[in-house]
Parts: sequence; C-alpha cells; structure tokens
Amino acid sequence: MTVSVASSAVTSPAPVFAPASVFAAVPPTVAPAPAAPLSLRVEDYASAVAAGATPVDVRSHRRRQLDGALFGALAIDAVEVLDRLTPDTADSLRAARPESRWILVSEDGHEAEWLAWHLQARGVLGAVFVVGGHRRMRSARVNGRIRPDDLAVISAHES
Repeated sequence: MTVSVASSAVTSPAPVFAPASVFAAVPPTVAPAPAAPLSLRVEDYASAVAAGATPVDVRSHRRRQLDGALFGALAIDAVEVLDRLTPDTADSLRAARPESRWILVSEDGHEAEWLAWHLQARGVLGAVFVVGGHRRMRSARVNGRIRPDDLAVISAHES
C-alpha cells in the first residue's frame, strides 16, 4: 500500500507591526515614595504621643479583649480605619484632617503598615505604624497612658 501525501504550501499572513509609539517607553504608574516616615519604633512611641500624635488601635475587639487594651488609643477596627481617618469622607472623624498625626497599631504591625501607606497615599502624611505592632509593644512593656481628664470622665461615670 502506498500513501501519497500532497504537499501543500502553508502561507501565513504578512506580519502586522504596531506603530512605534505603542512600544515607546512610558514611565511606570507607581506612587512616589512618601516624604514622611511610614514607621515608628516602639522606643519612640511615648515621645510621639507626648508630641501630640493620636494612637489608633486597629486590632479587632476580640484581640483587644485577649491581649489587653492600648491605653489612650482610639479603638477602630481595621476595616473602618481608612473611612474614619481620611479627611472629608461621609464617615470621617471630626479630628481627621490632612495634618493629623495617627499612630496605627495592629497585632504584628503588618496590617497597620498597609493602612498607614494607604492613608499617606490619600494625603494624610502624618499616619505611621508601629514596627512589630502590639506584640512588640507588649514584649517591651510599652503601653499608652490614660490622661487625667480621661480618668475624671471614667470615675464620674462609675459614681
């Protein structure tokens, strides 16, 4: 049995070239490096608070119950932080302004870093996170302070 294969010429269409402008070098779309620092060391926490920065505990309510409160800090769940601390949104805190200084504290620092980066990208250049988070603060025995006027409110409430 003989098999004969007919040879057929396969023709491909002529190559289509895109105009040179399509491949022109375009600068990448990346956010510029923040002019302000993004992080705060645990050792600098107390002095930053004394200088007027507001600590924000972004851990969940359950985590705060298990590991303890961060004294003097606003307690805002992480899912609400961007809405609450970004100025001029429907859910902004009254204290949320572009010049506000926030110290974000999460359990290990990673979530707070992400949030601080996004706040800075939104123009809140005073947002920083604590490196190592609440876990490192606990191991260094660093906690916030309750101001005398806050204590007065608590004791008046308990009377």
